[in-house]
Amino acid sequence: MTSERTTPEVLTGLSVEEKAALTSGLDFWRTKSVGDVPSVLVTDGPHGVRKQRAGSDHLGLVDSIPATCFPPAVGLGASFDTELAERVGAALGVESSIQNVAVLLGPGVNIKRSPLCGRNFEYFSEDPIVAGEIGAGWVRGVQSKGVGTSLKHFAANNQETDRLRISSDVDVRPLREIYLRAFQRVVEDAQPWTVMCSYNRINGRYASEDPWLLTTVLREEWGFEGLVMSDWGAVNDRVSAINAGLDLEMPSSGGRTDAEIVAAVGDGRLDESVLDASAARVASLAHRATEAEHTAGPLDVDAHHALAREAAGRSIVLLTNDGVLPLERTARLAIIGDFAANPRFQGAGSSLINPTRLDTALDEIRALSTGDVAYAQGFSLDADASVDVQASLRAEAVGAASAADVAVLFLGLPAQLESEGFDRTGIDLPAEQLALFDAVVAANPRTVVVLSHGGVVALPFADRAAAILDGSLLGQAGGGGTADVLFGVVNPSAKLTETIPLRLQDNPTFGNFPGEFGHVRYGEGVLVGYRWYDARELPVAFPFGHGLSYTTFSYRDAVATVTPDGDLDIRVAVTNSGGRAGREVVQVYTGLAPSIVERAPRELKAFAGVVLEPGETQEVALRVRRADLAYWDSRVEKWIVEPGVYRIDVASSSRDIRVSADVSVDGDELGLPITRNSTIGEVLAHPAAAAALKRVVQRSSGGLAESADEDTQMMMASFPVGRAGMLGITADELEEFLSEANA
Repeated sequence: MTSERTTPEVLTGLSVEEKAALTSGLDFWRTKSVGDVPSVLVTDGPHGVRKQRAGSDHLGLVDSIPATCFPPAVGLGASFDTELAERVGAALGVESSIQNVAVLLGPGVNIKRSPLCGRNFEYFSEDPIVAGEIGAGWVRGVQSKGVGTSLKHFAANNQETDRLRISSDVDVRPLREIYLRAFQRVVEDAQPWTVMCSYNRINGRYASEDPWLLTTVLREEWGFEGLVMSDWGAVNDRVSAINAGLDLEMPSSGGRTDAEIVAAVGDGRLDESVLDASAARVASLAHRATEAEHTAGPLDVDAHHALAREAAGRSIVLLTNDGVLPLERTARLAIIGDFAANPRFQGAGSSLINPTRLDTALDEIRALSTGDVAYAQGFSLDADASVDVQASLRAEAVGAASAADVAVLFLGLPAQLESEGFDRTGIDLPAEQLALFDAVVAANPRTVVVLSHGGVVALPFADRAAAILDGSLLGQAGGGGTADVLFGVVNPSAKLTETIPLRLQDNPTFGNFPGEFGHVRYGEGVLVGYRWYDARELPVAFPFGHGLSYTTFSYRDAVATVTPDGDLDIRVAVTNSGGRAGREVVQVYTGLAPSIVERAPRELKAFAGVVLEPGETQEVALRVRRADLAYWDSRVEKWIVEPGVYRIDVASSSRDIRVSADVSVDGDELGLPITRNSTIGEVLAHPAAAAALKRVVQRSSGGLAESADEDTQMMMASFPVGRAGMLGITADELEEFLSEANA
């Protein structure tokens, strides 16, 4: 982030006390005005502008100004549509600008490590490429309107249990490849104005106090130009935090921590130049926000609601369909389930939006239908509802289903079962809803299930439903979007961004979530989400990337080539082989076997949507960045592209591979030094070192016989060369070898 004002100009005449004041909030939502630096307003997102009314509670969770509630990340991510995310972001930027909001706090790009995380509805995917691409599109959209964003929660914030203290204990390779990669993508591609550090500790150190995270990685490696702010209440030690690279503490501490900064400058624990850099970044943000061209309003409520409906329809995943969908408009329908009339459209907590209006699926289905549409509540969401009440509602639903051509059953998770602030304890739907499904499908086998949830739910009935629509959370226009998909006004094209397991016990985090005594071990390493299920060859209910359409698509002629800059160019012909126009999300996965590091059989590296008329064929071009082929080598602390023949799978899901191609990729020079602890196997794999070892062996008085049998050679491969004295190599010969090998 740049400003025409230079650092000395911004800070001219400011005392240490005033500079310290700049680096913490005025109150819950505003920065301070100091000198000629104006105060600016930040507010929660990400799927709507949650600006509290004047005089309401600090959090403003209930009394916020009405704003368009777009599909939360759990829905929008499933669109696999960066252009749509950018358009939604632009609309959010307009609404923020009208309300004089300088920074909208989002997007959340944390990885869905476990389906139990209570905040998964705010995150896009279990895959970092999806999260990074959709997140970058959202950031570009918001910031195109002169409003900043705050990329969050940086980093490894993957649970709500003990979230202000828990240490995410994760090895550097999965940290780099999985948990930081989405943040890196958004920073490098979209330059958010701010990044928000998370509450948790990472390998024992608070994120707010980690100079490796906030300075070395974020600024020096990725080139981040903006301001780093804290999550609300995430600062443990203000002096350590500002030394680490945290610029702005939110919310206000009432001046207490400002005084700590002043004292630290006075006694030399904090160099004033560090304070100057942070104060200047806060000033730059404030000036940039106030000098941006703002939208005066008024808000076009209808246009934004229409965009929300479009986004909702694009976010619905068709999991199964025996042909019952799309519905005939003349069909007699039984709409069953409380969610049809009282939609669950967003998650609970700091992102709670007061919508400008709210569609219900029941009303929107009736608006599109020309046949009879009956409604039955089916179940009560009241935790105190008696068994008799639930039985009575279920009986009413069975009667409606029996009289209908098709029953449309709305099931899902009540808000009290998932929210920011706590994690879920299981992935099952409530028992009364499962009982309702059994009763309704027995009365009418032509039963369509529509799901509402912020986190994955188990689907033990998947093979008995005529169709299943996964609606996750769809925002204020979700009812209209659902009706559009049910009747075929919109042909579904969304894909799962998270694997739906058969059992919670199959999830890679099982046994390592949510941790104990302040620590959670990321024991699955890089095998997160679909990577785990595929590597372990575990059956799943529905795989990552899955999603059906009302038409069909065929793939052929996949070709993969290496571009002059080292990226991979993938081209494939895709044909709409059905009878209805539709959109297909083409997914590219790469694999390398054998490999010197643990890898999943395939990893998503690129995706693209293509819209086709019936019978139409298009060549779809996708680009895999060379950097995305790299693994993090902890021995040399850098990214390494391993040489070899990579398998390119072009797919409709992670387990629906349509066509494949092979491409040879040149590797990066590893430059691994040979030491006394290097094994003989490692030495022999290093051409220069192998030659040096051979010369030493030939000059040696005995020991390492070149004529050793295969079993002996295999045993010796794991033997450190520094312990080769027992095999006949002298200390002097060892030093000579190490010198030659590393020359």
